[in-house]
Amino acid sequence: MTKAVDAVWIERFNEGPARGLTVAVKDLIDVRGSVTTAGCRALADRGQPAAADALCIARVRAAGGRLLGKVNLHELAFGVTGINSWFGTPPNPSDPGRIPGGSSSGSAVAVATGEADVALGSDTGGSVRIPAACCGVVGLKTTHGRVPLDGVWPLAPSFDTVGPLAANVAGVVEAMRLLEAGFEPDGAYEGRVARALIGSDVEVDPVIDEAVDAALRLAELEVTPVAVAGWHGAWRDQQVLLSIEALQSDGWLIDETGGDGIGQDTLDRLLASDYKPDVVAAARAGAATWVPAFVQLVERAGVLALPTLPSRPPGIGQPVRGINALCAPVNLAGLPAISVPVPAPGRPPIGLQLVASAGREELLVSLAARIEAAVS
Repeated sequence: MTKAVDAVWIERFNEGPARGLTVAVKDLIDVRGSVTTAGCRALADRGQPAAADALCIARVRAAGGRLLGKVNLHELAFGVTGINSWFGTPPNPSDPGRIPGGSSSGSAVAVATGEADVALGSDTGGSVRIPAACCGVVGLKTTHGRVPLDGVWPLAPSFDTVGPLAANVAGVVEAMRLLEAGFEPDGAYEGRVARALIGSDVEVDPVIDEAVDAALRLAELEVTPVAVAGWHGAWRDQQVLLSIEALQSDGWLIDETGGDGIGQDTLDRLLASDYKPDVVAAARAGAATWVPAFVQLVERAGVLALPTLPSRPPGIGQPVRGINALCAPVNLAGLPAISVPVPAPGRPPIGLQLVASAGREELLVSLAARIEAAVS
């Protein structure tokens, strides 16, 4: 079994003197010569060193990025807290009593503490944006399919994406340049922004809503309220569809081990993911109706703004139900989204989420940079 260096780093590399950007890699992504554990003891015990880099890692190396090592995550990427019973829980630098967020917990903490310039994470139902918001950093969920997933341990391939985290928007841009040669922001953002109104579908802390609105005002943006119908149903449907794919990806581990080497929370989630066919059919039907309507709404709006999390990150051991409610529907639609920290009373800062049409990451980072400059 791979021995954790600490709760943040599962493995550190020695790649010689510093050159280029330093990169932390979520241990869901193959790096040649390293065992990909996915934060799971059962996989760590059975795994063999990867024979080749994941395609996204090959791109990072080719662009001059320096890999520092593999960072921790919520086991099998199947959870939102970042708590890991095998490798420990990366401490949230914004507030150590709160969860770091998952599943890309180590990625967020590594850049929040300055141990790495940038980090790679994965986002299937919020797993880049949630820890970014919890730890006060910037996280970009890329358009589904934009960053290749070759060599990335699957959770739910219909929704899996790889994306960067960094301490600021400029760092996310630099990380995207490692992943995609020629990536350039659109320039100074001058467009309009639609403020998403989802009604009573998700209960959002009024302090968080006000912090989002205040940041948009400070950025002197033209903001138009836009009602988004069916958000709660989309969240429910995405969670069902994600879960059945997670069971397909990782259920064999239960058959092979009897559950030994799988954390209890992850095991319970996998066992609860065997939904009846009628539930799955209803989720597929709901998605088939909601996604086209939502995609069209975003295309008309230009950019949609809303909180990343509906509440402050909960304390370790506290209930977390609903923490991904504002993120998962975006995965259902396959659209890109970025979470940028903005100030709010108390700690930590809250995440402002921006959603754009497919392939418009360049637009998102431009707008995020404008908001970041306005609130800093």
